[in-house]
Amino acid sequence: MYKVIFTLVLAVLSFMGLQAQEFQGMAVYESRTSTSDFKSRMEGNKNMTPDMQKRIEENMKKMFEKTFILNFNKTASIYKEEEKLEASTQGGGGFRMMSSFAGGGGTFYKNVKDKQYSNDKEFMGKEFLVKDSLTSLAWKMEAETRVIGGYTCYKATAVKKPSATDFRNMRPRKEDADKKEAAKPADDKKTNFLDSVEVPKEIVITAWYTSEIPVSQGPEGYWGLPGLILEVNDGRTTILCSKIVLNPKDKVEIKAVTKGKVVSQKEYDEAVMKKMEEFREMNQGRGGREGGMQIRFGN
Repeated sequence: MYKVIFTLVLAVLSFMGLQAQEFQGMAVYESRTSTSDFKSRMEGNKNMTPDMQKRIEENMKKMFEKTFILNFNKTASIYKEEEKLEASTQGGGGFRMMSSFAGGGGTFYKNVKDKQYSNDKEFMGKEFLVKDSLTSLAWKMEAETRVIGGYTCYKATAVKKPSATDFRNMRPRKEDADKKEAAKPADDKKTNFLDSVEVPKEIVITAWYTSEIPVSQGPEGYWGLPGLILEVNDGRTTILCSKIVLNPKDKVEIKAVTKGKVVSQKEYDEAVMKKMEEFREMNQGRGGREGGMQIRFGN
């Protein structure tokens, strides 16, 4: 408890020291999502050849291993996937669609003062601007510490409901569900990938923050701690800071993106889920039609 109180006091003092300058920082994060549970399922699939398994594993690696840049000041930040020289064109359309929902896509802007965020997204050839309120997690402050990149970090945990449109949250269905599926008549069995996965009702978030950089920022939509979050883990995905530059010579303009049709997070998620269901029905041959499917938001 003493360590937690000391951390809060230090954060306040450090923050006051930053008021006299135009403070800005840059942090590089490496995002990695474990796919071991999917690999074990593939190994037990008699219909999957070694070449097929290798191709799927390579595509999953591209989807779930990414580098992001966070530029931040005292109140706002922008978080964006690092641009690569060669864009990946391998893999089928399903993998390309899923990759856009694996923690990347557009510029994620959040303002911790106004408690608002915006994220430009491209989905099915349309550009959208998701604007909504930041989710406030009920962080539990822990006394445990560790050093990350030379910074002393403190542990904090929280429980949150995972997004059903973030493919990193998907897990293979439990064994009992698979047994029930196997017992169905051949004509009724589902073969779509989305039918073999599920999203848990809640996940435990473990974050490590440093009061030595007293800004309430972090990767993706994470925020709300008395210091920059250098690592966050949700059980399958780990986002770890690999580099920090404070007050870089070349300042980055930190402002919200404006391009795209403005929608709320709920509206965007509902449209994505609807489209996923249409893909499911098409693949099962139950009335889906090729092309011509439209995404509508409001009028």
